[in-house]
Amino acid sequence: MTVEPQPADKRMRLRYAGACRLCGASLPAGTDAIYEREFKTVSCVECSATPVESDTGVAGASARREHERRKNASEHRIRTNHPKLGGLILALTEDPESTEAWQRGAIGEERLAEWLNELPETLRVLHDRRIPGTRANIDHIVVSPSGVWVIDAKRYKGQRPSLHVEGGIFRPRVETLRVAGRDKTKLVNGVHSQITRVTAALPDGNVDVHGALCFVKADWPLIGGSVPGGACPANLRSRRRYRFAHLSACDLRAVFCG
Repeated sequence: MTVEPQPADKRMRLRYAGACRLCGASLPAGTDAIYEREFKTVSCVECSATPVESDTGVAGASARREHERRKNASEHRIRTNHPKLGGLILALTEDPESTEAWQRGAIGEERLAEWLNELPETLRVLHDRRIPGTRANIDHIVVSPSGVWVIDAKRYKGQRPSLHVEGGIFRPRVETLRVAGRDKTKLVNGVHSQITRVTAALPDGNVDVHGALCFVKADWPLIGGSVPGGACPANLRSRRRYRFAHLSACDLRAVFCG
């Protein structure tokens, strides 16, 4: 038996095992299935008469949830410890830097998503993908003719990323990523970890998986500097070496479309 999916139905990867509402087939965790909002259950992809829209995710959603969780927890703690003066304390103090960082991160992901969503429809763009078994996520994934791109968005407003190189002649060459003079090489290592996870999840080992660390609203030199001037910055690392590029919307299309 087949049914036409309702507009609210969507295709998604199951986080928990279930069974098809229509045919009763077992659906293990990790299986693609159709979530039926009307019945609050799932059905096989094969049992659907027409294709349904996959869940592409919402950019910055995880970061915004974490920001709200921290903000609400802080407000609850202050009001509990200071029943009479809690409201005044909240009005006169700002949220901790660790809390505001999550909001800035969400804004960066949303801004980059606006660019990515303008890419040709032949490309598949996914946002805010949870990494199984962890609390971490991948900001953006682009499936393109040039391969799968894992993209991490960072919003360092008014701060300048740069490539710092030491050694190279008598000592081993060591490259580090600096943002406003601070060592941020761990951001690149994080992207490589995401590349490894995505590569392991692909059924075809011959698919190329690339990584990009994109800086939103960073400070870029008009002339000179380790990164050329342009409209939208991106830091790419390939084959364990850095490649810097300052990309426009047209450049993004060229990168992903090959």
